[in-house]
Amino acid sequence: MQVYSFNGFQNLSRVFVALSAVLFGTALFAETPAVGAKAADFTLSTPTGKTVQMSKELHGHNLVLVVLRGFPGYQCPYCVKQVLLVYPGPPADLDQHAKDFLAKQSDLPSNIVLVTDPDYTMTNSYGLRWDAPHETAYPSTFILDKNQTILFEKISHSHGDRMSAQDALDQLATK
Repeated sequence: MQVYSFNGFQNLSRVFVALSAVLFGTALFAETPAVGAKAADFTLSTPTGKTVQMSKELHGHNLVLVVLRGFPGYQCPYCVKQVLLVYPGPPADLDQHAKDFLAKQSDLPSNIVLVTDPDYTMTNSYGLRWDAPHETAYPSTFILDKNQTILFEKISHSHGDRMSAQDALDQLATK
């Protein structure tokens, strides 16, 4: 039996972390940005192909950023009326699923934008990937100020823990 000293354990841990980063990519270690941090910018497309850059959606005002669960087999009733909606999922049929989602939300105001996140680029960079059967991402709501600083965040690790649109509006009013 080999006994590792504390320094040997630290070295072994460093090798494991480095090897994991090489094998699995940095998304494995992505952390959800915290309140007070600057939100990472991203550029995604709408289901119709229009490119949307998150920082350009701020327009000098606060922004509500909502990450949906994606398409696990039905449309989540908690995920339907916020502001910048990110719809994650594998690329196959993602745009069609997002279009189906929009078709059921015909009363959405014009300032609500839905973008798709094929291959989970944004979802992984924000540490929100929910890699369980029939799941894609932890439903999440962020309120950003005009400088992309996170003023509020709510990460839902279960379906019933989802933030309502009214709660998001109430939070937005206090920021």
